[in-house]
Amino acid sequence: MPEGPSIVILKEAVQLFKGKKVISAGGNTRLELPQLEGQVVKDFKSWGKHFLICFPKFTIRVHFMLFGSYLISQEKQTTPRLYLQFKNGTLNLYACSIKLITEPLDEVYDWSADVLSESWDAKAAKKKLLAMPDMLACDALLNQDIFAGSGNIIKNEVLFRIQVHPLSIIGKLPAKQLNLLIKEAVQYSYDFLEWKKAFVLKKHWLAHTKKTCPRCNIPLVKQHLGKTNRRSFFCNNCQELYQ
Repeated sequence: MPEGPSIVILKEAVQLFKGKKVISAGGNTRLELPQLEGQVVKDFKSWGKHFLICFPKFTIRVHFMLFGSYLISQEKQTTPRLYLQFKNGTLNLYACSIKLITEPLDEVYDWSADVLSESWDAKAAKKKLLAMPDMLACDALLNQDIFAGSGNIIKNEVLFRIQVHPLSIIGKLPAKQLNLLIKEAVQYSYDFLEWKKAFVLKKHWLAHTKKTCPRCNIPLVKQHLGKTNRRSFFCNNCQELYQ
């Protein structure tokens, strides 16, 4: 599942289509979309894991789910969920969820919750966390209402960085660790973005999918944890359990 930084990269890559008219459109989406041919793309935005194609009177929201992908001016043998053809190229979206938004985006999205947004608000994130003291740390970092764009890679790497066990309870974290969790969720997202652009992301993983703890030189634990039941990679020795 693409995480927030990957969606930002897509948003940057499609800027060549901003202000351009759709010549043709189609795909195998079952959603009834407005007539797209002749429409001009007003903007491309992102919120967390959502990619937003903005037209004057509506927005198409794209969520890539677990296996979604995209190609620009290239295509796969399979039919795209949605394609938009412009004079200067084509955007093909595959195996993704498409939703139509007719409301103003400011009424739909809390931009301050997006870890890669200029409107990110750390104080608001902390307030939300403190309001849910029984939540597990591994679930908190996947909660899109708090950390929009944070995914499983970010979750595992942040918890390893701040040496917090994924089954730690938010309300039991010392103030220092809670503040670090918020700070590193953002910092690692920007690191992720930089490394992804340079095609070196996996080289920087310390815990995610790894077998040995680089700090303790002992086996890392792999378990599906939390309400989200996502894969967690962690060290029982150096990541403290706060319960």
